[in-house]
Amino acid sequence: MNRVIKLCTMLIAWASVWMGGCTPDDFDLGAVDVNPGDLVEGIAFKIEHDAENPNIVYLTSLMDSRYTPLWDHLQGRSQAHKVTLKIPFEGTYEVKFGVQTRGGIVFGELATFTIDNFYAGFVDHELWTLLSGGVGQEKTWYLDLDGEGLSRYFVGPLFFYGMDDSWVTVTEGKTIEGDSWNWKPDYKGNSWLMAAGDYGAMTFSLKDGANVRVDHKMLANRGVETGTYMIDTDNYTMRMNDASPLHNKERDGHVVDWGNIRILSLTENYMQLAVVRDKVLSEEDPCLLVYNFISKDYKDNWVPGDQPDPEPPYEGNANDDLTTSTTTSKKWALSLNTPYNWTNLAGEFLNGWSNPSDYLSTTWASYDADLIRNISLTLDKTGANAGNYVFTDGTNSSITGSYSTDENNNIVFDKVISFTISGGISLSTTDERMLRIITVERDAAGDLSGLWLGRRDPDKPEYQVYKFEPVVGGATTNPLTPWKNALAGKTFMPDVNYFADWVTESWSGGWTSDLFPNDFTTQSWLWTQSVYDACLASSISYYLDGDVLKANAVDNGVTKSGIVVEVDPEARTITYSEAPFTFSFVYTDNNGGKGPWLFGSYDGANLGNVNTKGVYLGFVSKPGEISMNHIKIKE
Repeated sequence: MNRVIKLCTMLIAWASVWMGGCTPDDFDLGAVDVNPGDLVEGIAFKIEHDAENPNIVYLTSLMDSRYTPLWDHLQGRSQAHKVTLKIPFEGTYEVKFGVQTRGGIVFGELATFTIDNFYAGFVDHELWTLLSGGVGQEKTWYLDLDGEGLSRYFVGPLFFYGMDDSWVTVTEGKTIEGDSWNWKPDYKGNSWLMAAGDYGAMTFSLKDGANVRVDHKMLANRGVETGTYMIDTDNYTMRMNDASPLHNKERDGHVVDWGNIRILSLTENYMQLAVVRDKVLSEEDPCLLVYNFISKDYKDNWVPGDQPDPEPPYEGNANDDLTTSTTTSKKWALSLNTPYNWTNLAGEFLNGWSNPSDYLSTTWASYDADLIRNISLTLDKTGANAGNYVFTDGTNSSITGSYSTDENNNIVFDKVISFTISGGISLSTTDERMLRIITVERDAAGDLSGLWLGRRDPDKPEYQVYKFEPVVGGATTNPLTPWKNALAGKTFMPDVNYFADWVTESWSGGWTSDLFPNDFTTQSWLWTQSVYDACLASSISYYLDGDVLKANAVDNGVTKSGIVVEVDPEARTITYSEAPFTFSFVYTDNNGGKGPWLFGSYDGANLGNVNTKGVYLGFVSKPGEISMNHIKIKE
């Protein structure tokens, strides 16, 4: 996403690079007269073993409280004045101690300490067992994406979370203050995130220590990495040494320390590991890159049939939409532009056809306009969920009978219907005499402009679909009329309760709503007190100058008059001769604010409900994404 989508909170620079999400406890950062030679064990800090259990080690800062301590140890990084390490395995371990000063971060030389014996109690914990299988065992994990673009447990292999998210917010589901949010993109709709492929495997072992082997099949520069790991079971973090979790090439250079990991969730079958995206390296604000994994057993035993079939996107009222709630009869004609296609079970089109030439450019998708232009379906509602129909085929012959609709948006006919619509392509019901409403298209006024009916294939997970368009009787209406009726005479202002968002090209999704109206710190690149105040000092009023739609605007107190408003009803766009608002980048990113702006259908908004829904205006900011802003009726 754009700024994905500036998804992360702004941190002071050193924290995003070194700590990846921590901020100093004390902003009085001390003097600058500290050098590495001062930061030695026994003077600046001490390392102590617990008297009763020497596998417990305490790291304590001896520096003045005005210095923020910075620890880099085998279980991760921290800023506490006293750190407790619980170490199960014998060995010699390193600690690096530093402080934050006004002149920057200063670290001393490495210090070491030794653990003499294995202590099983520290690995007798659910996290160790779930990750590795337990003492003397090992367990293999895969990124939840394969070469076919299939994610078996999650909707995709990579999610994005706020800098303050953790096991507490993800696994325990608790709400916290601070930078806590998430964007969980589905891979099918966001395949730009990473290439489909075999990313290799990572195996965590508890045989003769905590060892890890990662085979990066998609990262030639990393290849096979072998190292060690340590889990902090109290804080749900993990430290990987000399190895990194499986990840994609596109973000390999966006993380300062791939070994500094937060465990967001971990079960027998799946796991989510988070690392910090660095602002300097990625040129995007810090956030958690959350990689989703599945266990070898889960992958090996996964059966597609175990998952419920996805549902088509249509969620309307079939009984009303087929005829409308006020008119008992409606005629639908097979589309001359896109008469047929195929979709998967989720209603996603399998061919990108948009006009007759797309069919004719293939060697198999026939297009016979002489047949198509004759085909129609007339429905006459006689009662709740029932009525009569007339199918007119390509030869102008009629097929008549009765129909009903069911709770799954199927039209159930009284007989099996099948006739040719083009070449070897037929329009057919299922053997159960059904066609299902797969999806609908609506115009800017919110009225149905297209209806896709589908026949479920008996053998493959797909529908053959047919597009019907409403046949409108009477005089032709000027397509600009509903736009002028909806906008002229109304004054809008930026919505401080839902200022802007980034959504899919189908005008769904989004993530910013929790910011508004009063969170001025979490995403200060987008929403601040000054932007809030500018919204209250801005408005746009539409009016008719003769037959020309115009607008007067107030742009953060600056008056702009006589702005010409051009509407393209077919493209559903609005273009201004002068940008109405310029006080935020959400307006000026699109041709300086002039547009063309897409008229959005977010939250069901259309020309018929601007009084209650307002107007969503947006532009395609990158493939698959729309940046949108929201204006509402000024009260």
